[in-house]
Amino acid sequence: MLPRATRMEARVILCEFGPGGGPVLFRDPRELLVVTRPEDVAPALDHLEARRRQGAWIAGYLSYELGYALEPVLARDMPAERRTPLLAFAVHDAPRPAPPLPAGDAARLAPLKPLISQQDYAAAFARTRDYIAAGDCYQINLTFPIGSRLVSGSPLELYAALAARQPVGFGAYADLGQGPVVVSRSPELFFRLDAQGRIEARPMKGTAPRDPDPAHDAALAAGLAASEKNRAENLMIVDLLRNDIARISRVGSVRVPELFAVDSFATVHQMSSRVVGQLERPAELGALMRALFPCGSITGAPKIRAMQIIREVEPFARGVYCGAIGWMAPDGAACFSVAIRTLSVWPDGEVTLNVGGGVVQDSTAEGEWEEALWKARYAQDLTTPDCG
Repeated sequence: MLPRATRMEARVILCEFGPGGGPVLFRDPRELLVVTRPEDVAPALDHLEARRRQGAWIAGYLSYELGYALEPVLARDMPAERRTPLLAFAVHDAPRPAPPLPAGDAARLAPLKPLISQQDYAAAFARTRDYIAAGDCYQINLTFPIGSRLVSGSPLELYAALAARQPVGFGAYADLGQGPVVVSRSPELFFRLDAQGRIEARPMKGTAPRDPDPAHDAALAAGLAASEKNRAENLMIVDLLRNDIARISRVGSVRVPELFAVDSFATVHQMSSRVVGQLERPAELGALMRALFPCGSITGAPKIRAMQIIREVEPFARGVYCGAIGWMAPDGAACFSVAIRTLSVWPDGEVTLNVGGGVVQDSTAEGEWEEALWKARYAQDLTTPDCG
């Protein structure tokens, strides 16, 4: 059995995107809610909201499959073989500043191995593109899992090592004593909400690899910014997010103040845009998630049909990957990440991370497979060839 933590006891959630913008730690919860059955989702969300309205902070994660429980038309598509809770949240008095992460470089992973073959991926890709050609969807986010093992160090040391190599805006670590330890190096904001009901989303769609040569790296970023294919993919998701946010916002308040920006991270360049709005009513956790979850950047458009197709072509549950991690305060402020670049570490040392990307009509199976593997590079530096 692996140690659950180093210098942090179990049942902790660390968010690098706290209410003041810096890292905060949620620990010593009053209550812990871990939901595995779809029929328990609505009561759990109501309970969390009631606690928040009584003055508590809530923090936790939502698995991608929660989306099948929130939308009645998708209920029959809920995977039966899920391992990860649909949601896991803790109720807290307040967050505190996060302590320093463990120093050193003890964490090491076994070599990363896709859990499907490239041939099986190509078959799923072909079915996906057939649906796009038939007009079912404009874009579908196709993903696959990669397996590894934590062969040395603790999950927290793994998080610290990744954080040192991959500075991002929405990193998070969750060890709630049940299910996997969640290690997330997400660069993507799902939504941020202030106490006055102003909401912001920053969907990412469009990727290019980094290069150690500065001139070539700059050319890759410029090529991403100018790419008509990536702009078209990004705009599809921006339109989806505008519609989702408009469901809970004042008429006329939803705007797109930033379009097709390129953000550079340690291993990839990403294209992102910004969508803002003003909520029509005071924030409520269940209403927010029913309107917005899961983020359209990791489903495709239109969302419900894309999720049905994903369930058909992906023979596995995504778990926390493509879900959300974050917190909500008593005054209605909240911040959640999109759980991409996210690893699940199980008690026996098994590690799963997933990768993928948006498929459109002019995508190719080989190109999407290679792009997905780029996205796993954030964990590649921690692998060792010497483990079995």
